[in-house]
Amino acid sequence: MNGSEKEPLLTSPVISNSGPLITLATIGQLDLLAALFGKIIIPKAVHNEVVVYGEGEPGSREVGEAEWIGTLEVKDRLAIEFLLETLGAGESEAIVLAQELKAEYVLLDDALARRKACLIGLRVTGTLGILLMAQDVGLIPAVKLILDELRQTEFRMSDRLYQDVLTKAGEA
Repeated sequence: MNGSEKEPLLTSPVISNSGPLITLATIGQLDLLAALFGKIIIPKAVHNEVVVYGEGEPGSREVGEAEWIGTLEVKDRLAIEFLLETLGAGESEAIVLAQELKAEYVLLDDALARRKACLIGLRVTGTLGILLMAQDVGLIPAVKLILDELRQTEFRMSDRLYQDVLTKAGEA
């Protein structure tokens, strides 16, 4: 960020799973997270998934080099074990860390992970919500071009969801 950019919207912790990080890095929009939230915290499992095991893949270098992304160890191992029955390690640790830190948001794209996070009272958004937030504060002029770019990647989005996001963005 340079001196002409706006201050981040939030100062409370924002926790991310790997999906939004990888997706936004793939389309060259990872810095939207820094502009919106200032700092992102990721659990160790997400760091390993993106930076270590994902070496050479989209997002690996960007996340590894981003000074505004910090990594923390999750304390409640029992809660993680419980979630691991139905979720991946990154999603499980992101949800538990968000609860431990009383995060403002937890960034998740997976539908089951989002449902579980909402059930325990966490505030959830994902890649598409981030794009809508970025448009709302003027970081991006429109979401349609970015959505179209997302459709060319491995990001899964139904036609109905695509239309819903365009409607919310006022671009339908």
